Amino acid sequence: MRTPAAWTCGTSTEAGIRCAKLTCAADSGYLFVRWASQSMEADMKVELGGQVALVTGGAMGIGRAIVQALADNGARVAIADVNLEAAEQAAREVSSAGGTCVALQADVSRVADMESVVARLVSQFGTIHILVNNAGINTAGGRVPIHEYSLDDWQRILQVDLTGVFVTSRAVVPAMLRNPGGRIVNISSVAGLVPLRLQTAYVAAKAGVANLTRSMALELGPKGILVNAVAPGSTLTRGTEALFYGPDGAYTERTASLLAHIPLGRPAKPEEIASAVLFLVSPEASYVNGAVLVVDGGWTAGYARDW
Repeated sequence: MRTPAAWTCGTSTEAGIRCAKLTCAADSGYLFVRWASQSMEADMKVELGGQVALVTGGAMGIGRAIVQALADNGARVAIADVNLEAAEQAAREVSSAGGTCVALQADVSRVADMESVVARLVSQFGTIHILVNNAGINTAGGRVPIHEYSLDDWQRILQVDLTGVFVTSRAVVPAMLRNPGGRIVNISSVAGLVPLRLQTAYVAAKAGVANLTRSMALELGPKGILVNAVAPGSTLTRGTEALFYGPDGAYTERTASLLAHIPLGRPAKPEEIASAVLFLVSPEASYVNGAVLVVDGGWTAGYARDW
C-alpha cells in the first residue's frame, strides 16, 4: 500500500473547521481518524466582495467548507439546510470570524421551501450572485445490488441529489437573470463519472447532475450565467469517517483497498473541494462554462493499483 503513515486533513464539526490526523495502525493496515482542535483555513483568495451566495447543505462537511471559503473571500453567504440547528451554529461561527452569514431551514426537494428561501434572500440582499447546489445524501443502510435495492432509498436519494438541484436552480435563476453575471456550481461526484457498485441511486443521481450541469450551461451561458460542476472523490468528513476512516466505521476493513485506487494515497480535505468551487465562482473563471471539475487525487485518471 502506498498510503503515507500519517498526514493531516480537515473537516467541519459543531465547533468549526478542525484538523484531523489519519494514522496507519501498523498491526492492521487500517487508517483511523484522530481529531484535534487545531483550526484550518484555505489559502486561496479571490475577490467576491459584495456578492450574495446561497449554499445548500452548507451546515456540515464539504458544504461547511464551501461556506467558509466564500465568506473568507468577502461573499455574504446564506446556508439552506434541513438541519437548522447545525446551520445556525455554522452561521454564528462565520459571523464571529467577521463574515456575513445567515441560516435558513429548507428541504431542497420541496418547491415551496426553495422559493421561500430565494424570496427571503432577494428581500434581504437584493439578489443572488452565486448558487452552490451542494445538498446531497447517499444510502443510509447497507450497500446492496440493484435487485435488492430499496425503492424508498432510490426515490429519496434521487429526490434530494438530482431533483433538489433542479428545484433550487429553477427558483434561483429568475433572480440571477435580473443581474447577469451569476455563477452556479453543482456538486456531482466521481461516482457520477465512473460508476461504483452497490450505490445505484447515488450513481444515477450524480451522473444526472453532471449532464444537468452541461444542459444548464448551454441554456444560461448566453444569458450571462456560468454553470459548472465539481466532482469530488473520497473526502474526509464526519460521514466518511463513519463509513471508512474511523476505527468503528461500517467499512473500515476496506479503507486500505479504497485508498489504493487513489494515486495520492489519501482522501481529500473539504477545503480542497471548497477551493475548486471558489475558483469556479471567481472572476478568474470567466470563460469556464459547462465544465465538470474533477477533484479526486487522480482516482478516475486510470488504474492506479499495483498488479
